[in-house]
Amino acid sequence: MNIAPLGREATLEDLWEFEGPAELIDGEIVPMTGTQFGPGNAAFTIRLSLHIHGQAYGGGFAISESVTFVMETPRTQAFHPDVAWFVGRVQDNEIVRGAPALAVEIRSNGDYGPAAERKMRLKRGHYFAAGTLVVWDVDVLREGWIRAHHAADPENPVVFHRGEIADAEPAVPGWRFPVDELFR
Repeated sequence: MNIAPLGREATLEDLWEFEGPAELIDGEIVPMTGTQFGPGNAAFTIRLSLHIHGQAYGGGFAISESVTFVMETPRTQAFHPDVAWFVGRVQDNEIVRGAPALAVEIRSNGDYGPAAERKMRLKRGHYFAAGTLVVWDVDVLREGWIRAHHAADPENPVVFHRGEIADAEPAVPGWRFPVDELFR
């Protein structure tokens, strides 16, 4: 995990002053990098599907990776999930306070190996501590799956492969997503 050192615990104010996209994780500013076409296109495809679901059935907002979620766990965390479904109140021109019901994290080239797995497990733990119901771990670069981690049993994800239909129950009731849509 690349960290922007401050010599002290970082705050939300430090995050807002940081140049470029970054997250606040456990008191550290963690710079974010751009992504490749495959993961970026997957994020768009998932968000569009959630948006269409929301327009038809209501119940929440499909939110893109450029939106900051400030969540209260034992420490304040500020994340930019690649895609999120949020059922709380959203106001224009404000950050989102609270946890998304569904957080989608799409792997980029640097998101493989033991260190990356530890980082993702830590981040999922923060999501769940803040109230997220489901976290999707999406791999479009290597294996082609969606792992749906549920707050009730975070260490035993449901894995959806190509040719299968994924869901995010109970975070997004009634929504279904064909895994093959990630590869069109």
